[in-house]
Amino acid sequence: MSERRSLSPSDRIGIIDLGSNSLRLAVFKRHGSALFPLLNEKVMCGLARGLSTTGRLNREGTALAVVNLQRFVALARSIGVAHLAVLATAAIRDADDGPAFADKIARECDVPVAVIDGPEEARLSAMGVLTGIPEADGLVGDMGGGSVELVRVRAQSSELVDNAARIGRGISLPLGPLRLAELGDSPRAISEAVDRTLVTTPIARTRCEGNLYLVGGAARAIARLHMEHTHYPLHIVHGYMITRGEAETFFDIIGRLSRKSLERITTISRKRLEMVPLAALILRRLIAAIAPKQIIFSAYGLREGYASSLAVSTQTGLDPLIAACTAIAWAESRFVPDGDRLLRWTEPLFPNLPEQARRLHHAACWLGDIAWMEHPDYRAQEAFTRSLRLPLAAIGHAERVFVASVLHTRYGGAADDPIREPTSALLDAGAAGEVRALGSALRLAFALTGGRIELLSDTWLGRERGRLIFEVPSGNSFFVGETMQRRLDAVARALGTTALVRRREPRRLAGD
Repeated sequence: MSERRSLSPSDRIGIIDLGSNSLRLAVFKRHGSALFPLLNEKVMCGLARGLSTTGRLNREGTALAVVNLQRFVALARSIGVAHLAVLATAAIRDADDGPAFADKIARECDVPVAVIDGPEEARLSAMGVLTGIPEADGLVGDMGGGSVELVRVRAQSSELVDNAARIGRGISLPLGPLRLAELGDSPRAISEAVDRTLVTTPIARTRCEGNLYLVGGAARAIARLHMEHTHYPLHIVHGYMITRGEAETFFDIIGRLSRKSLERITTISRKRLEMVPLAALILRRLIAAIAPKQIIFSAYGLREGYASSLAVSTQTGLDPLIAACTAIAWAESRFVPDGDRLLRWTEPLFPNLPEQARRLHHAACWLGDIAWMEHPDYRAQEAFTRSLRLPLAAIGHAERVFVASVLHTRYGGAADDPIREPTSALLDAGAAGEVRALGSALRLAFALTGGRIELLSDTWLGRERGRLIFEVPSGNSFFVGETMQRRLDAVARALGTTALVRRREPRRLAGD
């Protein structure tokens, strides 16, 4: 068994998000620029319930919050977090008794409480979105129980490499569902209240040049409802995308659901469901005001933004997808993993590969040994389902299906395996041949080396004059045999050609 790289307690970040509706403890493991959720627990406290009328925090909510905060702090410390932060948002900063409650928490739980203002909350949410969706360009909308934060994010460019430089100045609007619930059950009254606020808000009065990225528990609940409504095959909220027209129609439907209709929905907690119709009405008016191209849901928000801001500067430029796949490979491979070497070895098969496609190849190369512990008859299926659902950032749904399909092929899975059928429509058109070729090449690589990837150094795989060429050292029988020939022929078929084994003096790959 190879030496393992384990993440030490110094890589663990604990964040307690004291929100207007929910209280949540999130603990992350950090590996470079990648964040892995280690623990996630929430309690619906409803601190902002009645705030607009009384100006004070909800009494039952504060009592519930204190008890659970004490547990969260003790739990975080017991698992050895190196950094623990309590972030208080709209309800605490707006309530007359908010500062006193923050002081009470700090004393009784022996932990500092940071009451962050609206622009900072918006900035952290935007930082979280950019961590999870690096290509984001448009408007981030973070919907909490007591407020909605809006902030513009710009596309990455040669002038805007650092995520912080891509984030505009955010604002906080008192449009959270808990606050607007005090207007009663009239969709018209709620919509008019939202419009009155948006019409005086410059950032919401101008049309959005890009997409709307939605953050927050209510937004995630709406995404899950839409997935259920459309029978979407991949139940992963992060990166879920719908058109503006779809969103307008669906938000209109959800915004007018009766309580009886809501009670029939079992996939979302009852307390969260109470806020969903109001959230849909608010978002419907926001979409009407800014007219985004598409609506994209993000599971990354304030907590992830705060955690990512703690990364050391030498790590911030790393691709979070590749960093995450590297960490998984080091934790689970049989021998010393080397996705970089695998990528270099397979690259000659795919000349002029676009950078976005290359990073997906890179991810698949790092995950190539992910199912070795499974029963041989189930490795392909396990590789597919597990890689499809890994908690990865910086990867879209179609890209997930691509990587999962490559790994399914790497373990000998057939292209017509029923396990791939539900998500096949998400795979980009024309990608099937690339999936087969890369998956077959990885299958060859692992067969050649038994998983000791460094042994590939004396071989070369590439294309010359329309044929697949496999070069091996002269006089070395290590890389030949019936199994190797079958695997090599499979790569050739995937590329639509034939294979030739050529013996020569050892050729080292570039960078070895």
